[in-house]
Amino acid sequence: MILKKLPLLWGLTFLIVQPYLTNAQTTDKWDLKRCVDYAVSNNISVKQADVQARISQLTYKQSKLAQIPTLAFSGNEGFNSGRHQDPTNFTLITTNYFSGNYQLQTGVNIFNFFNQKNIIAGNEFSYLAANANTEKLRNDISLNVANAYLQFLLTTETAKAAALQLSQSQAQLINTQKQVSAGTLPELNAAELESQVAQDSSALVTAKANVDQAALTVKAYMSLDAAAPFVLDTPPVDKIPVEAIAELQPQNVFTLALQNQPLQKYDQLQIKASKKFSDASRGAMYPTFSMYGGFGSGYISTASLYSPGNQTYFGQLNQNLAEQVGLSVNVPILNGGILKTNYQKSKLNIRNSELQLESDNLTLKQNIYQAYNAAVTALQKFQANKITVDATKRSYDYAQKRYNVGLLNTIDLLTNQNNYFKATIDLLSSQFDYVFKMKVLEFYKGLGLKL
Repeated sequence: MILKKLPLLWGLTFLIVQPYLTNAQTTDKWDLKRCVDYAVSNNISVKQADVQARISQLTYKQSKLAQIPTLAFSGNEGFNSGRHQDPTNFTLITTNYFSGNYQLQTGVNIFNFFNQKNIIAGNEFSYLAANANTEKLRNDISLNVANAYLQFLLTTETAKAAALQLSQSQAQLINTQKQVSAGTLPELNAAELESQVAQDSSALVTAKANVDQAALTVKAYMSLDAAAPFVLDTPPVDKIPVEAIAELQPQNVFTLALQNQPLQKYDQLQIKASKKFSDASRGAMYPTFSMYGGFGSGYISTASLYSPGNQTYFGQLNQNLAEQVGLSVNVPILNGGILKTNYQKSKLNIRNSELQLESDNLTLKQNIYQAYNAAVTALQKFQANKITVDATKRSYDYAQKRYNVGLLNTIDLLTNQNNYFKATIDLLSSQFDYVFKMKVLEFYKGLGLKL
């Protein structure tokens, strides 16, 4: 009975593992770098931040163009009937006529107490801050992808361990069945092992589902179509390079992070922008000096009826040419307190930006120290779990030998086997947890993400 069921169990194992073998051979693999590069290029939040940075860049460019003198041309052509004022000599006439007037005007600010200069500088810092914010979002996405990627590696290793567990149980069942057939072991031993094989088969199915779910999580962070062909590269975890813990002391990492983390750059640029906008608000409360100039001309179709000489169209434009140039000053006196209030608000904006930097620095330091403590704890767990695996493996080997000579019952054998399997899974989990914690510290240090 049991032997007849074994081909079905082996077939189930093959169906579970075979997709991984097929996909690995036929589909291009994605390593961490490729996943991160794709994610930061396609993530919607990153794209939106990039759009905002471009808008800030346009604002900065426009404020620079505001320094250029203005130039405008205006003109009109019209038909007049009845009593009107002659647009060329301002006498009153009663007739029908065509007329035209043309004006070209220019103006430029001479001095406005550096209002425009500080607006330009503030817009430049705002643009640079927007770029830093985009880079921060890229960092956040990169860390999320790296974490999901490592979780996929963990579930993959767990699935391999589950497959090995099932294989061992199946082999044990075959051996026990032979002994049952020979009459050296009771049928109960085989039935208990058959139950264990079924449990291990279920565990492998669950492990495979976890692998698929982990791959979908990576896709989600990458903004990749869930139905797209996708096979992740699976480097051995013990081959992943990790900095020595002594090189990642939290205070040193924090000092470097203050210099290279984009959030801190963003906060510092926001402070600089706020200061420049405050200076601009103060400048707006003082007089503005500017120059203006222009010239214009006009014509009237009835001019030849009242004036001798050459009264052609171009002749009239030349005769009626008028020019102007001047200096103007605008002194804000009473404006409902708007300018003073804006200046006071701008100073508060500076303080708010400074407080935001203090808050983000405190959060960064807390995160780094927490990551360091978590990495130390994960390393200790990993080392302890290695000892546990060695101990449970020896115990299982001894139990296997005793079982083979009939000195141990099946339940005790399976208990030792399951303890060894659980210790193996705990070791894998602690190892991947340790690697990720170390990668977070490396990332804060400015070493990037690499597996």
